[in-house]
Amino acid sequence: MVRATAASDQIRAFAVTSRDLVETARKAHDISPIATAALGRLMSGTIMMGSMMEHEKDLITVKIEGDGPLGGVLATANNIGQVKGYVNNGDVVLPPNSAGHLNVGAGIGKGTFTVIRDMGLKDPYVGQVPLYTGEIAEDFTYYFAKSQQTPSSVGLGVLMNHDNTVREAGGFIVQLMPFADEAVISHLEENLKKFTTVTDVLKQGKTPEQMLEIVLDGFDIKWNGRMPVQWHCNCSKDRVSRGLVLLGRKELDNIIKDGKPIETKCHFCGKKYDFDIDELKELYKSAK
Repeated sequence: MVRATAASDQIRAFAVTSRDLVETARKAHDISPIATAALGRLMSGTIMMGSMMEHEKDLITVKIEGDGPLGGVLATANNIGQVKGYVNNGDVVLPPNSAGHLNVGAGIGKGTFTVIRDMGLKDPYVGQVPLYTGEIAEDFTYYFAKSQQTPSSVGLGVLMNHDNTVREAGGFIVQLMPFADEAVISHLEENLKKFTTVTDVLKQGKTPEQMLEIVLDGFDIKWNGRMPVQWHCNCSKDRVSRGLVLLGRKELDNIIKDGKPIETKCHFCGKKYDFDIDELKELYKSAK
C-alpha cells in the first residue's frame, strides 16, 4: 500500500495491491468467487481507510448489511497494514452481470454501509449511510461524501482465475481537500474518466505507485509512505474464552450440564478452539 499527496497537497491518495491477502481470506473461508470478490473489495477499501487512522491500536471496521444472498460482509483493519474479514454466506453463486463480471451488487442487495472507528475512547465513532449500489467501491465513495463531506473517488477490484483462486486484487482512494481549486478538480475528473478499471490496470502488472500515476497524471506527486499489507487474525483461545464468559452463567451451566466438550470457530479465520468440561467449569466461575 502506498500513500501520496498531489497538486500541492490539494489531493491525497492511497493505493493497494492485495492479491495475496485476499487469496489467504478465500482459503481460510473456502468461499465462492462472488463472495471472494465482495470480501476482497471490502478488505482493500478498509485497509486503505485503516491507514488514515493515527495510532497503531486504532481499528476501523466496515460492515455491509444487505438483503441479497450474501447477507453481509465485514472487514476490520488497523493502521499498520493488517486486515481481516468475513462474508455471512460464502457459498453464494450468481450469474454474471450484463458486463460479464461477478455481480457483487446483486449479491449484496439493498441495505446499509456502516463504518466503526475504535480509537480507544469510551465509545467508538459510528457512521452509517444507505448502500448506494452494493458494488462496494461506489458505496465507499458515497460514504465519504455523505458522512465525512469529503469528495472522493474509490476504485476497487478483484479478478478471479478459472480455478477460483485470486488472480488480482487491489484499489485506490483519491480525495480532494477542502481548499482544492476548480482547475485541480476538473483535471482530476478528466483523469478518472479515462481510467479503465482497477483489474485492467493490475492485469498489466502495475504497482500501487503506477496505479496512482495514472489517476494523478499531470499532477506533482509526493510519496508519503509504502507499507506491506497482510491478512491478519489476532484470535486466540484466551480471546475466545473471554467471549464464552460473556455468555453468562446460565448459558454456560446449560452447556456444562450437556456433558460434552464444545468446539468454537473464529468468524474471521475459521480456526477452531476446543473446550472440555473442566475448562468450561473454570469459565463458569468467572461468568456473571
